[in-house]
Amino acid sequence: MRRLVVGPRVCFATLKRAQPLDTAMYTGKRERPCCLCRNPETSHRLDLPPRAIEAMARSGRISWRDVVGEVSLYFCESDWETVEELALEVGMNPIGKCNAACADFDLREDFEALTNEVRGRQDQDAIEEEMLAAAKETRQAHEAGETVEARDLVEARVTVWTIADLREEQPAD
Repeated sequence: MRRLVVGPRVCFATLKRAQPLDTAMYTGKRERPCCLCRNPETSHRLDLPPRAIEAMARSGRISWRDVVGEVSLYFCESDWETVEELALEVGMNPIGKCNAACADFDLREDFEALTNEVRGRQDQDAIEEEMLAAAKETRQAHEAGETVEARDLVEARVTVWTIADLREEQPAD
């Protein structure tokens, strides 16, 4: 029996998609299924700000303020074509149909239950502003006629649209 790597865990069963331990390399990202159809064979990834979780389907119990870093959405080849068409040709944001349960993100360590201590909310403004600035820069480069990859343009448009929509819905504190 060979030791196989499946995501961050080690498995002793034989699985078709797993790689032998000696050839596998952990890159810090876990490949998740397609967030639209749950197909395990994915070909494209979008990285979005943590607040984007609020706009996704089935995100009700996920606290986006506890997310550290970006939220990654994976798409299979056929769904990527649809996402690309919606974002680039139709001008629609596809994120509302993405299943938050299939998104990849890291949650900060939560010791509240252990210590019975309530922690303050994590400030996500810095990463949101950084990703929003990069998205606007990508859109401006495209509008100026520079060569921009379709994936980067889709990511930029989805980021800008999602943050704009969520900021409109946010009640005043």
